[in-house]
Amino acid sequence: MAKMRRLPSLHALKVFEAAARHLSFTRAASELCVTQGAVSQQVKLLEDQTGVLLFKRSGRGLLLTDAGQELARGVGDALAGLARCLERVSRQDLAGPLAVTTMPSFAAKVLVPRLGSFIEAYPQIELRIHTSSEVVDLRSSGIDVAIRHGAGHYPGLHVEHLFREEIFPVCSPAVAARLNHPADLANVPLIRDQDVEWAPWLAMAGCPGITPHGPAFQDTHLALQAAIDGQGVTLGRTVVAAADLAAGRLVRPFPQGVSAPIGYWFVCLPERAGHPRIAAFRAWIDHLLKRIA
Repeated sequence: MAKMRRLPSLHALKVFEAAARHLSFTRAASELCVTQGAVSQQVKLLEDQTGVLLFKRSGRGLLLTDAGQELARGVGDALAGLARCLERVSRQDLAGPLAVTTMPSFAAKVLVPRLGSFIEAYPQIELRIHTSSEVVDLRSSGIDVAIRHGAGHYPGLHVEHLFREEIFPVCSPAVAARLNHPADLANVPLIRDQDVEWAPWLAMAGCPGITPHGPAFQDTHLALQAAIDGQGVTLGRTVVAAADLAAGRLVRPFPQGVSAPIGYWFVCLPERAGHPRIAAFRAWIDHLLKRIA
């Protein structure tokens, strides 16, 4: 096998390509965040290594020699090909399925309305959403990631805290028009959600004597829908109520809120935490929750 010819410095080739594209050492230096002198030095190094003059100066500025034009085309094509190759290699491990389990309310109110941005960013990941109010065994279920709402105690798993919410009453604008003071909640149905207790908020608002009386739902998104439909007042949480509040389907009749005793957690198997698909979803969900908050 023939011995490969020794190539010039890749850094020098990158500097030359920028200078050739701009026909200016100054603009190349600005693009590469180096000094003009550094660009000139790298071009001189490349000329010494190749043994040919690459640039010539004219009254109109910097011009490429014939050899410089040929090298600029070759280097430009080679760098573009290298960039495409690196992109393909970096995305190979992203291609494939990613199974995520979460609560029905989080899927319905947070994930599904915003999945478009994930699909646009990672079209090669086949996202599969599994909803359950029960804790799913990640080792036996084939599920890659769980978004869980709880205290964060998941032994034997990789656990990262995502978000702790605020809890506050929400209702339709029509119902809110009848509420002037927290004590007025005694006169409307208080929709119950099994994940949220009314007692802490009522005590904070100075109405500990009010007993919630209204329909009870197992899933948060059903309680929110009942409130949207004017069936009463329920307790909203920062993340799951965000879209309905932003759209005006729900309003906060009172400004007071209390911190939720539990939060959201990103959970996966420890040996899978660094997998590219899981890491991509982790970064996306973190960005998503920061925007909502």
